[in-house]
Amino acid sequence: MSTITVKLKKSTIACTEKQKANVRGLGLRKPGSVRTLENTPCVRGMIKKVIHMLEIVEEK
Repeated sequence: MSTITVKLKKSTIACTEKQKANVRGLGLRKPGSVRTLENTPCVRGMIKKVIHMLEIVEEK
């Protein structure tokens, strides 16, 4: 299965609680943290909710 690497590029201070929960659910804690995740519909949905705060690299 392919993977997606996500990096948190903005702080979650000014976000709603739902957005903060999505960032925590992706395994990101503070700006600059990076995580490699499986490319599943569930993960892509979580990314879509906070796309403005993330930097994404799709790998095969």
